[in-house]
Amino acid sequence: MTAATRALTQLASWPDLAEARPSCGTGRALRSARAEIAHFHADRRVDLHLTARTIRRFEDDLRESTAVRLVPGSHWVTIRLECDADIDLLMTLVSVALQAHQGWPEADGTPSAQCNDHHGVRLAHESAGDG
Repeated sequence: MTAATRALTQLASWPDLAEARPSCGTGRALRSARAEIAHFHADRRVDLHLTARTIRRFEDDLRESTAVRLVPGSHWVTIRLECDADIDLLMTLVSVALQAHQGWPEADGTPSAQCNDHHGVRLAHESAGDG
């Protein structure tokens, strides 16, 4: 079982999340009552809808993580899942994302519906075969 499969299984059991078809059309998704939260695109890659406000708030910390990739202008972050610590990071960030989406609408406009997969994002150390 891959790290992404383990993470998806754990998150799908959360009462505030339900499996859904991703708006980008690729992989599997989890959503809350208000928004898509995560897109599982590959065995090791997940896009997480944190919101622009939340990314700005935690940007320095997110940039320090080798598992996280930020895309300028995106309301999503891409997380590389290679080990249990990366899954733990994802769980924490999903909690943050759920809190962000329970609040008020973003002040800087409509939330981005397009995840980072739409932008062709790959982490620098991601192999070509990880799809």
